[in-house]
Amino acid sequence: MPVKGLVHKYGNRALVLLTMACAAYCRFCTRQRSVSEIEQGKIGEEDLTRMVDYLKEHREVKEVILSGGDPLVVPSVLKKALAKFSELPQIKIIRIGTRVPVSDPSLIKEDLLNAFQKVKQPLYLMIHFEHPDEITPEMRQACGRLADAGIPLGSQTVLLAGVNDSVETMTKLFHGLLTMRVRPYYLYQCDPIPGSNHFRTSVAKGLEIIRGLRGHTTGYAVPTYVVDAPGGGGKIPLLPEYVAGRDQDGLILRNYEGNVFRYPENHADAKDIH
Repeated sequence: MPVKGLVHKYGNRALVLLTMACAAYCRFCTRQRSVSEIEQGKIGEEDLTRMVDYLKEHREVKEVILSGGDPLVVPSVLKKALAKFSELPQIKIIRIGTRVPVSDPSLIKEDLLNAFQKVKQPLYLMIHFEHPDEITPEMRQACGRLADAGIPLGSQTVLLAGVNDSVETMTKLFHGLLTMRVRPYYLYQCDPIPGSNHFRTSVAKGLEIIRGLRGHTTGYAVPTYVVDAPGGGGKIPLLPEYVAGRDQDGLILRNYEGNVFRYPENHADAKDIH
């Protein structure tokens, strides 16, 4: 965190923590250690100016991700941040992580939508969903207002034991999201957060769910399953073993039904395989 509130971990992306206040204090949140630091986490005008100055010096940063806490619970700060970052020509994408459309959809108001539409760069909203029961009429309306305003919507979901750790539940959730123009983006393995061990599943369970989705439903409903590697390793995508091996003829592949196919890797030997 070179300046207050700005984390520069990946070369071309910067994470901005606009607040430590949140729309829902989830027990399994990877930033749960910070929720008691709400006062220290408040971002003011001078902090935003220092962030902009830093980004001007680090032109390799092309994407800004606004998070927290939840940026949408401090709309005045969010609007100022969007206005400032939008003026930086080097920034090509702005992304916002939020749970507000689920926890308090009434906060998706016209003035907020207007602020989103004034952003010069493509603006993406990533919404946290955990279960199909969260898809309420009010939440549908909130997502509809965002989508109608031209904001691309994605979802992030944490795999939770006893909550959503089944193919049936995940299929219902992801299909429901697609009907609201929300694209499932990430399925997270629950982090080893103190006090949340009862929520954690095995990685094998996550792979089982991805295997149960891939090929059995539209590809739009299949998120990327990731583990956030300890020690700052970042998000590592995990997939079932679709590559079963290799032989002299090329790859041996296993499809979603468990059937095995050979795929030629050598262009000279390749024939029409369809």
